[in-house]
Amino acid sequence: MNDWLDWIISVDDHVIEPPHVWESRLPAKHRDQGPRWIRDDAGEAWLYEGVRLPIPGLHSVAGTPRDTWSPAPLTMESIRPSSYDPKARVEDMDRDGVLASLCFPSFPRFCGQTFYEGKDKKLGLMCVRAYNDWMIDEWSGSQPGRFLPLMLIPLWDPVRAAAEIERCAEKGAKAIAFSENPAKLDLPSIHDAGRYWDPVFSAAQETGLPICTHIGSSSQLPQTAEDAPMIASITLSGLNAQATMVDWLYSGNLLRFPRLKLALSEGGIAFVPGTLERVKRDLERQGPWARRTEVGGDLAKGEVTMAERVQTDDIDVYDFDPMEIYKRQIFNCMIPDYEGWAYIEMLGSDNVMLETDFPHSDSSWPDSIEQVRTSIGHLGEKDRFNIQLGTACRVFGYELPELPPVVAR
Repeated sequence: MNDWLDWIISVDDHVIEPPHVWESRLPAKHRDQGPRWIRDDAGEAWLYEGVRLPIPGLHSVAGTPRDTWSPAPLTMESIRPSSYDPKARVEDMDRDGVLASLCFPSFPRFCGQTFYEGKDKKLGLMCVRAYNDWMIDEWSGSQPGRFLPLMLIPLWDPVRAAAEIERCAEKGAKAIAFSENPAKLDLPSIHDAGRYWDPVFSAAQETGLPICTHIGSSSQLPQTAEDAPMIASITLSGLNAQATMVDWLYSGNLLRFPRLKLALSEGGIAFVPGTLERVKRDLERQGPWARRTEVGGDLAKGEVTMAERVQTDDIDVYDFDPMEIYKRQIFNCMIPDYEGWAYIEMLGSDNVMLETDFPHSDSSWPDSIEQVRTSIGHLGEKDRFNIQLGTACRVFGYELPELPPVVAR
């Protein structure tokens, strides 16, 4: 096992899409309307439905001095090739001790909001499929065993989304990108009485692909005031993951889909024990009146609450053990060398994974494996193996390949 402990799986990294993704994969008659990489007097950017979308300045800063970082837009030539080239990425992964990586998109945004916000939904669906084919066939397929392909869904059509999940699962996808809070995108929430998302959740459960919710995938970060500095929102961003976990626990979806897996990306783990304890306390103290109030809605006026609706399936959303549900279905990841590792003794290692956030400004690259040793080196080999590799293998259905040679660091 010691050789394996020289490596980690990172379940939250990012890819900067190369310029050819949609131009090479969309049908010829749609390529002019699809995403195109342009250079003009304003610089470089993606152009989609008449909107310029440059690469944000903090999205690819790996390997550059911190005193040069800026939110100003980047050019493709200014960023590290491993941001967009899979062969170069694997070379940088080897240097960092990363055996396999799950990458969130950049231009489509973390769960495909760009295509959801587009006017032409038929074109948007083609763009989603083109991205998924590129992610599975080219980005991941060119480097077998080194990536966990993360797919997008058409958020505006859950039936087609379910079909895309089934299609991509057959092609080799390992996970599904989903919003941390669809209601903030003006989509039905995960509490929706009409069960808008059921086709997606059912397909995810049946294919075994976990749902991955990245902080910021609601297109919002916590903001204390309109004039608060951006860095305040960055520091508070983990609150989004905490809200997502609570939302899912009370939604009934993890009870109705007991084999569904939910991965909270980039939220850390420090909030988990206290939040689970608070949910348990509120279920005991507040649950009785909440159940009476919600179930007592006026059904004649269509006031069918989430609790009443779920109870029609003989499931009571106020009757569950939050720690039991967490252990069964919710998974978190951490950047190494953070204080949250102190909670491993309480949480155990079966629901915790690692991330390097490459090539974002929060990334631990190129020192990830050294930081892992500092963070969890005091744990036993079984826990370290779980956190570094084992839990990710189980959650994402990843089979460990032959170990690549360790690169001198």
